[in-house]
Amino acid sequence: MESGLITLIGATTENPSFEVIAPLLSRVRVLVLKPYTAPVLGEILRRALEDRERGLGGLSLKVEEKALAHIVDISDGDARTALNSLEAAASLARPGEGGTRIVDLPTVEKALERKALLYDKTGEEHYNLISAFHKSLRGSDPDGALYWLGRMLDAGEAPLYIARRMVRFASEDVGIADPQALAVAVSAMEAFRFVGLPEGNLALAEAAVYLATAPKSNALYRAMGKVGVAISEKGALPVPLHIRNAPTAMMKEMGYGKDYKYAHNYEGGYIPQVHLPQGLEDRTFYEPTDRGYEKTVGERLKAWRKKK
Repeated sequence: MESGLITLIGATTENPSFEVIAPLLSRVRVLVLKPYTAPVLGEILRRALEDRERGLGGLSLKVEEKALAHIVDISDGDARTALNSLEAAASLARPGEGGTRIVDLPTVEKALERKALLYDKTGEEHYNLISAFHKSLRGSDPDGALYWLGRMLDAGEAPLYIARRMVRFASEDVGIADPQALAVAVSAMEAFRFVGLPEGNLALAEAAVYLATAPKSNALYRAMGKVGVAISEKGALPVPLHIRNAPTAMMKEMGYGKDYKYAHNYEGGYIPQVHLPQGLEDRTFYEPTDRGYEKTVGERLKAWRKKK
């Protein structure tokens, strides 16, 4: 390809970033062919109805606008699907007055039965839908969350995969703002395991609505990110002696546990003392928001840190 000996021209319905190896992808120009819009797809169908040589123009068909619109709606912008659907509906149309064959909405619905949803559980659409679901939850939109949940379930996505994503979301995007969120997500996952399909879908829907309407905080997510940075910067710092366990006499002689302050022996169950290793004593990782229960946690921490 680089020398010009081979000219590669290919077409695929899959996302090339998933299906084509990186060395090859870097040497080609990718052109994205987008689905037809509804007006364009409608025009293609009308042209097929008029074309006597290559279309259905010789069948004396009369297609009602509602029937045509339904074919357009269920075709997902795919002209081949639309034309095949029109042909299937035309084969069921019965001749009326003057020999004209009427294709109405009931005829189309009978011919097509139901829409086959576009979905690939291992490709781009899989990631698109779970992303839309996750972002609907984060955006506090229960309607969007339920819609994308329904789309995935109807298309055959593994329900427990969706449940696992909601468990993750409960900690990442809700956190301490509503500690009950994690319990709801885990309970929904267990309920689905217990009940199964199709009844278990309601447990997933209940969790989705709860998570979408819960107060949001990513303070835990940010805190763990800071911890990761500190560990990579400082390495494996030793545990301070005063908070080490001392199960043997030798460890006690070495200073393990010396000067440790047992919090329950102090007023309010709190006494200032250092729990981080040397070099990180003043580092703050967790910074709560003022949303939901986390506001209460923040006020508590503020009082403790003031004493500290």
